[in-house]
Order: sequence, then structure tokens, then C-alpha cells
Amino acid sequence: MFFPEANEVDESDPMPILPSIGAGASYPVTNMFSLELTLDVYSTHYGFNHNLNRPVPLAIENRTARVTGILLGFQAAGHFDVSRTVTVRAYGGLAADLRIVVVAAGLTEGLDDMDAIRRDTELVRSYFWSQGRWLLPFAGVGADYTLNSGLRIGLSFRVWMPAYRLWTGEDLPAIEGWRFGPGIRLTFR
Repeated sequence: MFFPEANEVDESDPMPILPSIGAGASYPVTNMFSLELTLDVYSTHYGFNHNLNRPVPLAIENRTARVTGILLGFQAAGHFDVSRTVTVRAYGGLAADLRIVVVAAGLTEGLDDMDAIRRDTELVRSYFWSQGRWLLPFAGVGADYTLNSGLRIGLSFRVWMPAYRLWTGEDLPAIEGWRFGPGIRLTFR
């Protein structure tokens, strides 16, 4: 997953590019339409930037909080057979980013200001869980190739949109909050 950032110089570390793993279950409504439940997991480091008044991604050497995101999505999907072995997919839905925010591992009392780190971690948690920032509409496309009667392999691309920007009133860079996720997909039938 790509988490674009457009912050001022020295306000955050570069855009995180995070490996993630996911799984899903599909309920076929018709031959061309299904309802799907998806679950994706990612993890990275954050800190609370007091100049920007919001969390920013940080490299491991600057970390204060570890954020593990559990993206739970519900989507409608259309499936279109292009040939006997190739199927194209288009889908969209709503995801909940259920973030677990804890003090980053490896920080130690005495060497680090643990009181400040705990406060910043709580600010990161509070920000992500307030004003519906955990709610993300998404859309995607993909193509699958049938390997055999029980297995398909495919490519996928999803975009998660920061709908919360419509009601929070924050002055954020245009790309802030968007997420992009290319992926490889295995489908077991």
C-alpha cells in the first residue's frame, strides 16, 4: 500500500510504501455479480507532529507509535469474462480502518522521554479514531487468469478515498489521506 504524503520539509518522513496481506470471502449473487468481505493488514510507525497538529509517518529511528491497521471492507463486485481464461473485475465499497496504536517497541525509559512518547501515541490514536477518519470508501479493478478449475491468479489495484475530509474542515495537502494498493490475488474456488 502507498500512503502519499505532501508535508513540508522536515515535517514527516517520506511516503510509506507498506507490504500488506489480505484475505476475502465472496458470495456470488449472479454469474457476473458478487458481494465480498475483505480483510487487509498493514503496519508502520507514526508520530504526532505538533506543528501540523496531526500524525505523520516516521522512519524507525524517529518513531513514537506503532500503528497496525486492520482494513475491513465490504464491496460489490462485477465480473466480466474477456475470454475462456481471463476475467476482469471492477468493485467498490466501504472499508473501516481499525487501527491499533501502541507505543513503538524498542523505546526505553531513561534513554527516551517516555511520558512525551505516551502522550504523542495517545494523540495519534485519538486523531485516527475521531471524526470518522477510520471510514474509507474504496474502488478497484483487476484481472484474473484461470490456472485450473480451482485456482486463479490475478492483479488488482485499489484506491481508498479519505471521505472524512468532507466534514473535518482540516487544511490538508490534496493527496493527504488517499491510499493506493496494487496487489497480487489468488482465488481459490
